[in-house]
Amino acid sequence: MWTKSVGVVLIIIGITMMAYTGFTYFTTKKVVAIGSIQINQKEEHPVNWPPYIGGILLASGLLIVIGGRKIRI
Repeated sequence: MWTKSVGVVLIIIGITMMAYTGFTYFTTKKVVAIGSIQINQKEEHPVNWPPYIGGILLASGLLIVIGGRKIRI
């Protein structure tokens, strides 16, 4: 039972990773602080992955779901 659930989760993650090949998050860095005056800078941090990793996860999820059905009698 849990193998089918793992397979479905891998399929969903694989499709998502193929559709969105990354994301960006921002952090705030304090540049200058003089008394009550502060100057902040936003730093951009991109996180990217190749789309073939999503394809590998999708294929492995499909194999798990299909293979799980063949084992049950």
